[in-house]
Amino acid sequence: MFEKFGGRGGNLPPVVTNIIAINVLLYLITVVGERYGLDLTRYLALYYPGSEYFQPYQLITHMFMHSGLTHLFFNMFALWMFGRVLESVWGPKRFFIYYFVTGLGAAGLHLFVNYLSIHGMMRDAQAVISSISPDAFAVYVKDHVPEYMNRVSEFVTGWISDPSNPSYVTEATGFINQITDARINVPTVGASGAVFGVLLAFGMLFPNTQLMLLFPPIPIKAKWFVLGYGAIELWSAVLNQPGDNVAHFAHLGGMIFGFILIKYWNRTNRKHFY
Repeated sequence: MFEKFGGRGGNLPPVVTNIIAINVLLYLITVVGERYGLDLTRYLALYYPGSEYFQPYQLITHMFMHSGLTHLFFNMFALWMFGRVLESVWGPKRFFIYYFVTGLGAAGLHLFVNYLSIHGMMRDAQAVISSISPDAFAVYVKDHVPEYMNRVSEFVTGWISDPSNPSYVTEATGFINQITDARINVPTVGASGAVFGVLLAFGMLFPNTQLMLLFPPIPIKAKWFVLGYGAIELWSAVLNQPGDNVAHFAHLGGMIFGFILIKYWNRTNRKHFY
């Protein structure tokens, strides 16, 4: 995404080094484990608290898991590119605190947004099941899983033509319960929330540093890069395209908590960071 910039932090400091090493190690264990029937994601990814798979420690462990090599590479590349500079300025302890506060903040916002979405989904599911009909079922699918509309349209048409057939009610009820369970049990993985916090911090500490984008190959100041990235994430989160498996609110959460923490540190320290 971007080439190297002129700045401090030529060597890898300890916290960044260890975070990258743990992420790479767990990715390799995940890949090897899948060949032997070990689903590491099942234990270390972050699940919704209402899921049977949820464990409190997942608030930390999900930050070291990734869905694929590309996901891992870009997160670790950004952490190496910007995190090493921040750690060289702040020191290992402060960077460690910042990284995990933003990661936990990202997870917190993601879970809160998920709660609002899943709570509404479950409420509507109960309402539809209690007085189920072809129209109510179609509205539920359109509102909550619009990507399935094409798949259920023929089913709804058949149900309308034979409304007294109990098999349609049974199948529709089962589909609603299945979709709700699937939504509750979606795992979340990745260091992206903390990495977005790192991007935000770099933009605040070094706002006028020139970054060279690779696509397109143009220079851009760090502050505009961070603002642009944040705006894209906000737009993507609000748009909420069907099938979008990116946790945009987690990215925004990392930036929001990073901003709050930096402002807090600036208020409680005589020496400002920027």
